[in-house]
Amino acid sequence: MPRPRKCRRVCSLPSIEGVAPIGESEMTDDIVMSVDEYEVLRLIDWQGLTQEECAAQMEIARTTVTGIYMTARRKLADVLVNGKRLRIDGGEFALCEHRTAGCGAGRACPCCKIRKSEELEDE
Repeated sequence: MPRPRKCRRVCSLPSIEGVAPIGESEMTDDIVMSVDEYEVLRLIDWQGLTQEECAAQMEIARTTVTGIYMTARRKLADVLVNGKRLRIDGGEFALCEHRTAGCGAGRACPCCKIRKSEELEDE
């Protein structure tokens, strides 16, 4: 029996629901990107984290991040090359329990610092 999938920790939900090509009168197929795929792209490509740092922040294995990243980039390429609409929806994720107004805005999520300080206090 396969191991159950672990929820991926996400700092905040995307501020948009998707994107569509400009000037497209006839709607094409939608590509659905999950919230956890969006989060991996945000952390690696936008925030500049390594895959190891991304994995630590999302509380998943680096190999899982690699798989998610490859899938997300392929979907994004399909959107750009073929002029399809992108919709961000669903996925297996849990919102960070230490969310603040600035959570996810900086290079390292403030909740990671909170979590690390809590772990040090427990020791």
